[in-house]
Amino acid sequence: MDESGGSGQPRSGNDQPTDRHTGGTARTTDPAHPEPTTVDTTRDDRTDRDDEHTEPAEPAAAEPTKQTEPDPAPAPGGTGTAPRLAKSRAPRKPKELRGGLLMGRPFGVPVYVAPSWFLVAALITWVFGGQLDRVLPELGALRYLVSLFFAVAFYASVLVHELAHTVAALRFKLPVRRIQLQFFGGVSEIEKESETPGREFVLAFVGPLLSLILAGVFYLALQTVEPGTVPGVLLAGLMISNLIVAAFNLLPGLPLDGGRMLRAIVWKITGKPMTGTIAAAWVGRALAVSVLIGLPLLTQSGALGSTAEDSVGMDTVTDALLAAILAAIIWTGAGNSLRMARLREHLPELRARNLTRRAVPVETNTPLSEALRRANDAGARALVVVDPDGEPLSLVREAAIVGVPEHRRPWVSVSGLAQDLTDGMRVSAELSGEELLDALRATPATEYLVVEESGEIYGVLSAADVERAFVKAMARPN
Repeated sequence: MDESGGSGQPRSGNDQPTDRHTGGTARTTDPAHPEPTTVDTTRDDRTDRDDEHTEPAEPAAAEPTKQTEPDPAPAPGGTGTAPRLAKSRAPRKPKELRGGLLMGRPFGVPVYVAPSWFLVAALITWVFGGQLDRVLPELGALRYLVSLFFAVAFYASVLVHELAHTVAALRFKLPVRRIQLQFFGGVSEIEKESETPGREFVLAFVGPLLSLILAGVFYLALQTVEPGTVPGVLLAGLMISNLIVAAFNLLPGLPLDGGRMLRAIVWKITGKPMTGTIAAAWVGRALAVSVLIGLPLLTQSGALGSTAEDSVGMDTVTDALLAAILAAIIWTGAGNSLRMARLREHLPELRARNLTRRAVPVETNTPLSEALRRANDAGARALVVVDPDGEPLSLVREAAIVGVPEHRRPWVSVSGLAQDLTDGMRVSAELSGEELLDALRATPATEYLVVEESGEIYGVLSAADVERAFVKAMARPN
């Protein structure tokens, strides 16, 4: 099976005119009134709401602001002239997310083995070793080495299953972040949705299809070896395990491949991808309940090849535990699929430009009280510490401002409350959706410097503003 994800939030409306860092007045945002997602920086695109016109007290109590082109007026600044802002270095590309031990990059996609795989490999080695002891008792302790080889070969088959999804996604020009082999199988993390239900169906079906082909290959190979030998037992085990993988993934419920196929069918019929997701997710939840109840009952009835007398004691507990784990995975995956679908619907609305706070430049030795006065005069909500040439050095932390009593602010310099800028704390104003979230996740911080593609400073993005907008977007009905 494969999965993808993202998040978004609505764009804030505005009730005051906003200028850039070098002058003019600022306007606050009204997140309850979203505007179109495009930003025209050449005109004042405000909504007149005189009854809500408020002037901020200080950056710590600010709401997100939207930026427009700067006026030619000089920067406000009480006594003295505020240093000019130089162009900032372009932001670096976000770091690649890891997911365990890197095994390789087939087709340019990193393949990771999660730590949980070693647990399931040990479990398979133990269980399959017990089976070998009954079939090939002469192996002795070597049966566990054969069992370990089976576990590795089985997960190699799972990797082929996931590579089928990856190749199909790349064929449809859908980026794949990574493949991860974990406790119960593998995951291909595809970053974007399929554009059509037909492509979605193909993308989901190729995985089980490859598992069925592998089962056929192992069956043909089985005909060429002696039954009851190590190669015969291994090939038979791999054939059966691939049949199980294919059959399990074809079950019509998310997050399984069969659920994605059902989603594509409902999407095709209704014309609404979200309707298909809801239908397949609820079928997945019903499937989870069926597995939880039905798997132990099937074992007890002997329908899976064992007699009721054999299915007692420890075997019964093991079957119930396995059923509970499978049911939990399917139920959780179905719920996550619903949440992912909601996130994707709001993803395009998340834009760094819309959530950026207007900032004023201050030099390192500027007292906090003076810096806040300049910010209030300019209607700004953030402070950027710069050198005499206007090159940004650090960002004054909002939480640090709150922690300084008012009577101490004339004696505290802004440099003591600032966090030094790193390349990861510089983000492009053009980032939106999952690209923006990836950039923030790659370098956790409370504030980020937002820059234009030219390197010109645009403002400061607060992680708290992004979180609030994210929560508000998720609370909105679809």
